[in-house]
Amino acid sequence: MLFRRTNPVSHRLARLAFYMACAAAVVVAVSGPLHRYLGVDIDLALTVFRYGFYLAAASVALALATIVPTRPGDRRRGFLAAVLALAVGVAAAWAPLTLLLRARQAPPISDVSTDTSNPPPLVITLQLRQESRQGGDGSYPIANAALQRAAYPDIGTISLALPPADAFKRVDAVAMALGWDVVARAPRDGRIEAIDTTTWFGLQDDVVVRIRPDGGGSKIDIRSKSRTGTSDLGANADRIRLFTEKLKALTN
Repeated sequence: MLFRRTNPVSHRLARLAFYMACAAAVVVAVSGPLHRYLGVDIDLALTVFRYGFYLAAASVALALATIVPTRPGDRRRGFLAAVLALAVGVAAAWAPLTLLLRARQAPPISDVSTDTSNPPPLVITLQLRQESRQGGDGSYPIANAALQRAAYPDIGTISLALPPADAFKRVDAVAMALGWDVVARAPRDGRIEAIDTTTWFGLQDDVVVRIRPDGGGSKIDIRSKSRTGTSDLGANADRIRLFTEKLKALTN
């Protein structure tokens, strides 16, 4: 009678890797809604998010360790479980890993402005910060300017060949198109303020756009400031770039 290997240990470990990967996917997925919809403290939600990544990484490692011993042939079992564990584990680890890489590349700032010497001031959004007890006094940190210029040299004041009144309307249209919650429109002051809420964790960032006359046209400055955290992982700079792109496309 011919002896056939069944690799019972590898089979069990492959199944364990699959269960771990599924658990990791659930943990990572619920970390954001825990804060956004259930009001769980953001630090705790981020801790859940981080441990979801650890669990996903462990499942990937275990899947790689079992995928060869369970490969088809000689009545081996567990290969499908190992493959699925690898796929699900990589998918679960992708978002945390992406954020980790962004955190290493982005400067430790959470307040970005196209005008670093005279940033547009928060007015209504400052009141909202104070009411929610988030985000401090709304001032622009002096140390940010040098860090921002080094990391985001492309971010600067936007010039439009439009009078301020028309530029104000274009700015308002772009803010609405981007899905921002506009909380203040002050045409006389040339100011629009809004709140942009992140999709996953529901974090709120305050945005203020300033429109000033510049000869026969206008110059637009935008500032985006997070309410939580010391690093925004580049989110505020990305928001300003997207706003600039949309505004120029609408104007041209």
